[in-house]
Amino acid sequence: MTEITVIDSIMGSGKTQYAIQYMNEAQPFEKFIYITPYLAEVERIKDGVTDRHFIEPNNANDEGRKMRSLKELIVTGENIASTHSLFQTADEELIELLTDSGYTLILDEVMDCVEPVNVRQTDIRRLEASGDIEVINNRVEWKGDPNDDSRYKDIRLLAQAGNLFYHRGKFLVWAFPPSVFRAVDKVILMTYLFKGQMQRYYFDLFRFEYGYKAVKVDGGRYELTEHDIKNEGRKELLGLIDLYEGKLNDVANRKNALSATFLRRANGDVLGQLQLNMYNYFQNIAEAKNADTYFSTLKEVENMVAPRGYKKVMIPVNARATNEHSEKWAIAYIFNRYANPNTMSFFQDNGVSVNEDMLAVSDLLQWVWRSRIRNGAEIMLYLPSSRMRGLLKAWANYEI
Repeated sequence: MTEITVIDSIMGSGKTQYAIQYMNEAQPFEKFIYITPYLAEVERIKDGVTDRHFIEPNNANDEGRKMRSLKELIVTGENIASTHSLFQTADEELIELLTDSGYTLILDEVMDCVEPVNVRQTDIRRLEASGDIEVINNRVEWKGDPNDDSRYKDIRLLAQAGNLFYHRGKFLVWAFPPSVFRAVDKVILMTYLFKGQMQRYYFDLFRFEYGYKAVKVDGGRYELTEHDIKNEGRKELLGLIDLYEGKLNDVANRKNALSATFLRRANGDVLGQLQLNMYNYFQNIAEAKNADTYFSTLKEVENMVAPRGYKKVMIPVNARATNEHSEKWAIAYIFNRYANPNTMSFFQDNGVSVNEDMLAVSDLLQWVWRSRIRNGAEIMLYLPSSRMRGLLKAWANYEI
């Protein structure tokens, strides 16, 4: 069994610094694959780990693909730093190369391990009828041209990698191959509130065993310690947030207000009101300049709710593990996070229950910690969703 350690430690506690220290002090024969969400973090690892040389996969090969480069680096036993987006395309060949290769895999933040695939039901039926795919025990197998380069290429690649499932007869669900985690010697996963993360449910689905640790600083060194949420100082952290409570929240008093479904169905009046509210908050309440702010909402509506003068400060609602916005202090989260219903049903049908409240507050906290609060400085937050405000307060009171 692969040894899996989840370093579940609050943002800013030193998880990445611990990983850099760990790799710098490791035995020379130890090999690492470091996976992180952003290219900037890849550079941070390459610069920070001075006792060994890390190489980033590139497309300078006959196939012109970074995956081919990743495989070649594993063959030669290099230390590798790369992004989630590349690693998520893992296939059987990569798994075979990783098996007994002696690598330690370090994941900076959880990966998207289970996601619905954007394909119409008519296309699924067409692929079945043509014999290009066959569903065997809910797993989709590709039976067509092994080099098919049509608009179904993405489906082909996922099916050939064994990562595609046909769920409830209606849609396809991609699942990261669990064999990757079984192929390496050790996995270290660094995040916060892992119990609410989709990767936790994925680990439970495939019956992985894992232990929890946290990080502490002792005499300038980063050390692992026992995981105890009472050591997180949540109330003190909430005290750094000037959470807006006022009439601008009236637009989202209903529990499901600002959910993805709500925003997609919202008319121009509602979206216009959100736009005016954000402008009012940034301009008149926070008295913040463009450079002081960022906001997030559902991508499909972000251009319609972006306030005049603040259109260039949008960041993704799932932003995490980046220091790019660490000077900003006036922020707005125009979203109400729920799990994707298709992903939820996939887990539930396989006997794994999902805690949507913990998932929501986990993503919110990761997003908030992109601001200068990560440096211990106060911030102002416009969080109009009554549900999300309630979850933030419940977290601070150790109720979640």
